[in-house]
Amino acid sequence: MSEKRDYYEVLGVQKGASDAEIKKAFKKMARKYHPDLNRDNPKAAEEKFKEVNEAYSVLSDPQKRQTYDQFGSAAFENGGGGAGAGAGFGGFSDFGGFSGFGGDMGDIFDAFFGGMGGRRGRRQGPERGADLRYDLEIAFEEAAFGKEAEITVPRTESCDACHGTGAAPGTEPETCPTCHGTGQVQEAHNTPLGRIVNSHPCSRCRGTGKIVKNPCRECNGTGKKKVRRKIRVKIPAGVDEGSRIRVAGGGEAGTRGGESGDLYVYIFVRSHRLFQRDGTDVLCEVPISFVQAALGDTIEVPTLDGKVEMKIPSGIQSGTSLRLKGKGIPFLRGKGRGDQHVKVKVLTPQKLTSEQKELLKKFAELGGENVNPEQKSFTDLLKKIFK
Repeated sequence: MSEKRDYYEVLGVQKGASDAEIKKAFKKMARKYHPDLNRDNPKAAEEKFKEVNEAYSVLSDPQKRQTYDQFGSAAFENGGGGAGAGAGFGGFSDFGGFSGFGGDMGDIFDAFFGGMGGRRGRRQGPERGADLRYDLEIAFEEAAFGKEAEITVPRTESCDACHGTGAAPGTEPETCPTCHGTGQVQEAHNTPLGRIVNSHPCSRCRGTGKIVKNPCRECNGTGKKKVRRKIRVKIPAGVDEGSRIRVAGGGEAGTRGGESGDLYVYIFVRSHRLFQRDGTDVLCEVPISFVQAALGDTIEVPTLDGKVEMKIPSGIQSGTSLRLKGKGIPFLRGKGRGDQHVKVKVLTPQKLTSEQKELLKKFAELGGENVNPEQKSFTDLLKKIFK
């Protein structure tokens, strides 16, 4: 018999390691060498996995560990009561609730790592269908006030002819004779550690536990068919870019009687030529003449509800924002709306007649420095700085 590796070396810990360190090292090594996670070389991984389990079964037991520290692995050979023949994986029972593994490495791995590894193919009950995503672009006004849109979604549905069984109408799937309906095939191996049982999905029924001898012609025995389904989606008022609307049951069909997945419609809003959005407020810019700015006026302003009249106070400055209360975006949850903020842009005339120029010069002469107090203050500040 070849000489066994040092158990501490197998787990990658020092001889004086604590129980917690040994437990942590074992879980790390068990994950690393589990055969289901080493599909390229499962046999070599299985040997390493057995070696890791053998080391842990000894080092996790205080009495066995003390014996091992004194006499080495020879103390457990030839019926020495350790990890030899018939010992199985009883050493795992000290994990608190993890008992009775019986040597199935898939079960051991499941107990520690939450169902990863060999048990992944064992789900035979109803499975929910996959969720789907649909990107929908809508207009600015549609996002503000909502709409009902009709979209066409490609998805799989349960076959109407066979009701999802995959068998031709009038027939039923039969129980797989290889796995007897379990969907799993077990292979037992006698090893120095005891009887090791490995489970894997049945290749004949592909893990379903059922065999279809007379496939449905409509779906070719799959139980599903590809369709393009028209679905109406209600878009609530006030949705914004990136909003997500859930359509229950609008996704892919389930398997083995499972419910359908959901459809998630993601909203994208086209930009508007006049309006911008800031939460529930609407922003827009309106040009006025410098005469309107100086004297004041009443002008028409565009809103989401149409044109409204807005009063421009005399002496308004370019860049000033005026508020139109309740003319913004409806609140997504609850009653009411945001406001519209109108930014005034004062336009300076670019082409003046000789008469207009003379009038402006006369206006400046008449006003002097008192024409614009803000400009006078700025001029005074410049004089102080550069005095």
